[in-house]
Amino acid sequence: MAKRIDPNPGPAALPSREQIVAFIAASTETVGKREIAAAFNIKGADRIGLKRILKEIEADGAIARGRGGLAPSGRLPPVVLADITARDRNGEFLANPAEWDVGNGPAPRITVAAPRGAKRPGQPAAGIGDRVLLRVEASPAEPGRYTGRVIKTLGKNKSEIIGVYRAGPEGGRIIPVEKRAQGREIAIPAGEEGEARDGDLVSVVLQRESRFGLPQGRVRERLGALGSEKAVSLIALHLHHIPHVFAAATLAEADAAVPVGLAGREDWRDAPLLTIDPPDAKDHDDAVMAVPDPDPANAGGFVVTVAIADVAAYVRTGSALDREALMRGNSVYFPDRVVPMLPERISNDLCSLREAEDRPALAIRMVIGVDGVKRRHSVHRVMMRSRAKLSYAQAQGAIDGTPDAATAPLLEPALQPLWAAYAALRQARDARGPLALDLPERKVVLTVDGAVDRVVVPARLDAHRLIEEFMILANVAAAETLEQARQPLIYRVHDEPALEKMRALGEVLASIGIKLPKESALRPTLFNRILASVAETEHATFINEVVLRSQAQAVYAAQNLGHFGLNLRRYAHFTSPIRRYADLIVHRALIAACRLGNDGLSSEVTVAALDQIGEQISAAERRAMAAERETIDRLIAHHLADRVGATFTGQISGVTRSGLFIKLDETGADGFVPISTIGADYYRHDEAKHALVGERSGETHRLGDRVEVRLVEAAAVAGALRFELLSEGRARPDRGGGEAPRGRGPVRKPGAPGRPAGIRTGTRHRGSRR
Repeated sequence: MAKRIDPNPGPAALPSREQIVAFIAASTETVGKREIAAAFNIKGADRIGLKRILKEIEADGAIARGRGGLAPSGRLPPVVLADITARDRNGEFLANPAEWDVGNGPAPRITVAAPRGAKRPGQPAAGIGDRVLLRVEASPAEPGRYTGRVIKTLGKNKSEIIGVYRAGPEGGRIIPVEKRAQGREIAIPAGEEGEARDGDLVSVVLQRESRFGLPQGRVRERLGALGSEKAVSLIALHLHHIPHVFAAATLAEADAAVPVGLAGREDWRDAPLLTIDPPDAKDHDDAVMAVPDPDPANAGGFVVTVAIADVAAYVRTGSALDREALMRGNSVYFPDRVVPMLPERISNDLCSLREAEDRPALAIRMVIGVDGVKRRHSVHRVMMRSRAKLSYAQAQGAIDGTPDAATAPLLEPALQPLWAAYAALRQARDARGPLALDLPERKVVLTVDGAVDRVVVPARLDAHRLIEEFMILANVAAAETLEQARQPLIYRVHDEPALEKMRALGEVLASIGIKLPKESALRPTLFNRILASVAETEHATFINEVVLRSQAQAVYAAQNLGHFGLNLRRYAHFTSPIRRYADLIVHRALIAACRLGNDGLSSEVTVAALDQIGEQISAAERRAMAAERETIDRLIAHHLADRVGATFTGQISGVTRSGLFIKLDETGADGFVPISTIGADYYRHDEAKHALVGERSGETHRLGDRVEVRLVEAAAVAGALRFELLSEGRARPDRGGGEAPRGRGPVRKPGAPGRPAGIRTGTRHRGSRR
């Protein structure tokens, strides 16, 4: 802050207008009337005169008043409310001030610098679309440019809304796409629709809200046309500000890339490495093999090899490819499209471990004992050639006795040793006792024109588990190698559950008659015992979901907190650098630590810098998860829109004072039953029992209860479903007959009409977010 001005020990004269403006301009802290009075030693009645002078200066336009205090007109105050809107070519966030007088010219641009110091892993990071409080400094070299540091993230900018434009005779209306904004349409006056056409997805800025009538807005940008279900993912891309169009410099760099040669690499092209992936996979970033260990000292053991696409050979630090990969953080998977982290020239061509083609890889060779415990490992930079591209079902079929033309020649030399090594690893896994959640993973299957065909639960095969165990083993080996070399890295960390979440879990368990065991130290085995106790009951799926909700969020960080869910002391993501930036950092760290080339992680990269990257990509991961989940909701709502009036079975998955959340058995979709539509009683929310209880009848609807519902409304754009409850609740014990027994099916309310004729700790391989 500018120096305090203390003219004379006697009565203070009021400062001139020029002195006041100069003081405000020189200040590096928030300036208001109090700060000016203190600086010029103005006391008592003289403060009235100061107030008058400030009003005159402000009226003349020499200074402006904002939430960050006073500032010279055309300049930002030291603290400013701003909206993060984009990234620059270096991956830095760009922000605009939330308040700016257009009479002062274009609003200044603020480059948001990385925060100082380390944050605790899991602490939310600011992202595109967020409104933040910034401390800013003007750039001396570039007038109108500022650098800002985030003081506080305030959440999403509510003044900008994404919605679908519906044209009318005089202007139009916007139907917001977010669930919480459903029913709150926005009027677009004639002339404010911009280039929007009926049915377009648009970005709208609110202009005026009134206590009466609809709020009014202006179309800021036409985002695209929503002509079919296949375009539903477009909503999530824009709503979550997910970059989906590569910059020209990035594409040019990818197109100019040429295949790397054998120089500096071990020649592994004759090794029987296989890729095992989903049948529709286009990028293959991991290959595996196993052979019996010939060392007599390790009788019954195996040498397991995991080879991963060498993305670091093509994506160099600081390049356009690298900057955009960091900005995206990860690939995003929708039912109708994939938004890749890297251009197809890299992800689906040069780095994809294609069958019978030479490809560079970073490999970890691991020696395991007959008990599945790793004895030692080594890291290699190689040139490999995949022996075969198999699907999970193909590989499993060969082991189960039905090999095809591709797997029959591989059964004895390659597949059987893989399964034998997996049997040993499974022993080690069982002994370690990771969190054993059992949740069905639903997949939305689309028709060729993008409509929802069906929702399926793919079979869970040993082939999936085999690849998962091999990947976990390699991830642990990568983390151990880097720790031993004292090389900074980004860990995949999963903290133990918070105390308040454990209390909430205890309440839920108590509501179905299960007591949460008390233990001095939390271990995954505690949760596994709970899951085992309900495995054969109606509560199995529900309790698996509740246990999942009780877990902390897995994040990326430069400080190691271990991985609670996997029950591992150290863990890093190494196996998917094509689609996760964290893995690319780990690859570069291994190249540097093992002296495998000059394209490794720079020795100048600090732990603080890696922490910042970890925070950024953790936010990108959360963004992708939300976008994927919401897209599934919208697709299913669209699919069910023509089944309004139909009845479905499901389970109460949430209880609030506003009503019940229901998860349908058929599709796994979630919908809502408003409390005002439940029965003829007045229902109150019993938080301890996680139930709604009838004031007069005592009828109870409890978390986990099986129910039957009728679909009343399906809002496809928002992905929202509204149901009517058809099942009766549990009877109060003092009303005769006792409480309805657990395990009963849905009970239809009298007169109800008959039925008409996507941490879990992760079990999947592709896209797994352990």
